[in-house]
Amino acid sequence: MTTDSSSTSRTDGISTFKGQERALRADRLGTGGLLLSVLAATAPLMVVAGVMPTTFAVIGIVGQPLLFVLLGVILVLFGIGYAEMSRHVHNAGAFYAYISRGLGGTAGASAALVALVAYNALQVGIYGIFGFEVSGLFATYAEVEVAWWIPALVAALAVGALGWLKIDVNAKVLGVLLVIEVALVVIFDIAAVADPGKEGLSLHAFNPDTLTGAGVGTALCFCIAAFLGFEQAPVYAEETSRPHVLVPRVMFLAVGGVAVFFAVSSWALTVATGPSAIVGESQKQSAGLLFNLTESRLGGTFTDVLHILFVTGMFAAMLSFHNVVARYAFAMGREGLLPAAFGRTTGSSGAPGTGSLLQTVVSVVIVIAFAVADDKPTGDPTVPVLHLFTWFGNIGALGVIVLMAAASFSVVVFFVRRGAVGAQAWRLVTSALAGIALLVIAGYTVKDFDVLVGAGPDSSLSWLLPGIIGLALLVGLAQGLFLRARSPEAHARIGLGNEAFQLDKAASS
Repeated sequence: MTTDSSSTSRTDGISTFKGQERALRADRLGTGGLLLSVLAATAPLMVVAGVMPTTFAVIGIVGQPLLFVLLGVILVLFGIGYAEMSRHVHNAGAFYAYISRGLGGTAGASAALVALVAYNALQVGIYGIFGFEVSGLFATYAEVEVAWWIPALVAALAVGALGWLKIDVNAKVLGVLLVIEVALVVIFDIAAVADPGKEGLSLHAFNPDTLTGAGVGTALCFCIAAFLGFEQAPVYAEETSRPHVLVPRVMFLAVGGVAVFFAVSSWALTVATGPSAIVGESQKQSAGLLFNLTESRLGGTFTDVLHILFVTGMFAAMLSFHNVVARYAFAMGREGLLPAAFGRTTGSSGAPGTGSLLQTVVSVVIVIAFAVADDKPTGDPTVPVLHLFTWFGNIGALGVIVLMAAASFSVVVFFVRRGAVGAQAWRLVTSALAGIALLVIAGYTVKDFDVLVGAGPDSSLSWLLPGIIGLALLVGLAQGLFLRARSPEAHARIGLGNEAFQLDKAASS
């Protein structure tokens, strides 16, 4: 990558605490690269083919398209304050940096560990469904039986290798996969509208009456997981030239685009089957629903390509979450919440290499553990999909929902402490409303965790799995309290990132 003299001077200057080796390479992402990196984590085809039919089947609510609209509104409310905060905080540990600025360093330490666990869980979980789908492709097209954990481990190593490369290379990989993936889903949406089911172009799925019943809260838990990824934009703030402009822009483009895309696509599914039949068909066909609908409307070749893009889309999501985990580990290492080795960048790429290596090791160990525990025949989805993917995906979703709620309240406290209540009044209101809504969703997530992971109400999984997030929260709080008592200077630097170096520099001079 070539740089002009101005960008070189910016890069050569010490910009982060503990020196330039603790800096992520700036000026490497523009609006397009940042948007693609963020949107790749949403894995649109995985949501349309996997999450949407599962939600229809498990919850039995036809109004899923309306839920995406409502969640889009909630997340826009969240984004208003979150984006304004991003103008004041530029730190690769986005969530925990924001929470530290508003709620204090102890809360920030807790948020940091929750974020590290949650994003690791989201990333590792995808390896299960990825390995299962690749195994199915081998069985279908090559008539070769391959255990799911083999492609899962190969993917983990490939993602780890790409984690050492420059982020702009990763953005190109993610971008190509994402654009093709979205285009194919849009083609299906058009085909469904052009050739609707027996009930025609019904808008029944947008009828508020479809959202009555006890399952609405659980459906919100399923659907909000589809949005995860847009909140990652501030994680890359240090790697953009104008974070105060690009981060808010990308966040609102991502939330708005994802909400419209998912609302239209889930509506297209109800149109293709008919609103009265969507729940029954989803229960019967599960993740095969989309592919069966495209087979009848767009042919076998299109469906074959869609299967392949389903896999590449999951790979893009794994790569995106991997990058986020590595950057959280970098920020935590830089500020003493992880060993100092995590706070250094790697070689000429400027990537957070130690954090990348940590994430790869965690992924490999967990995949191997589930592979050893899998006593089912090849092609059985129980362990890779129903356990690894479902369990870890919901653990990660719960963690991110809790972080978003905490960040919303942190925005309020941050601006109140700065005496900016008058200037930021409407942003404080939207942040408070978003925080309350997100807490309600988090409560439903914990309450209905047995439904989310397919366990019985008396299963220990209903408290063990969400308990992982609770344990991370408590351990992080204990670490924050320990630092406050034993190392007040380190505690004071939590969440400060670049500013910590400037403060130390000013004090020394």
